[in-house]
Amino acid sequence: MSHNAIHWFQIPVADLDRAQHFYETLLGRSMRREQTGPQEIAVFAYEDGIGGSLLKSPTAPRPSLDGAVVYLNAGPSLDVVLSRANELGAKVLLPKLELPRDIGFVAQIVDCEGNRIGLHSPAA
Repeated sequence: MSHNAIHWFQIPVADLDRAQHFYETLLGRSMRREQTGPQEIAVFAYEDGIGGSLLKSPTAPRPSLDGAVVYLNAGPSLDVVLSRANELGAKVLLPKLELPRDIGFVAQIVDCEGNRIGLHSPAA
């Protein structure tokens, strides 16, 4: 039995092509497209059973700055990912912040769809 608090997450999007390009460029990783009924998703690369996707669906919530914040893996360097975010036109809501006890660094941005997204990288 897994003890992880998260098993799967979905980030709602209006334009899946645009959002997939944004996240692939931001994180420097390819995503896999899938279709499930009326839902279209782009899956983030993941291991160990914990993953997530971008979701375009007529029944999905709208992209939003409100609600839960998902923190994506921006390792090994949050600085590199924040630089890419800037190049992609993302708004930085929370600049790089060091967490206590060598937990690493976090930041928050607004993605191309209008979602508040967290970024986390480990301590150096």
